Amino acid sequence: MPTFVMLFFIIVIGIFLFSIFKGIRTWSKNEQSPRLSVKAKITGKRTNVHHHNSHAHEHHHSHTSTTYYVTFQFESTDRSEFTVSGSEYGKLAEGDEGMLTFQGTRFLDFQRNPSEEHTDA
Repeated sequence: MPTFVMLFFIIVIGIFLFSIFKGIRTWSKNEQSPRLSVKAKITGKRTNVHHHNSHAHEHHHSHTSTTYYVTFQFESTDRSEFTVSGSEYGKLAEGDEGMLTFQGTRFLDFQRNPSEEHTDA
């Protein structure tokens, strides 16, 4: 039984370290990428909701987090999906056209064309 427990902890620590190194590698790659501003159109939006539950000493804790994604299509018809903040997600609508600024896989900004501004009636 001790061998099984030791193997379990090695696997858990390995996954944890792999996640850390993967995050550092992505951050570094984004930092080395040029900042690009290109014409783009929003072709899709989606969310991914994560539910986290934990039990400790007869207390139940529940936490929910949401990740927001927006897909942009470039003039070349290539598409890229970026993770955006919740407030940014709320400002954007499918069909919006404008200038997308990004760095590697990191979303930086989207400036809607003035003719595309949404007005509340």
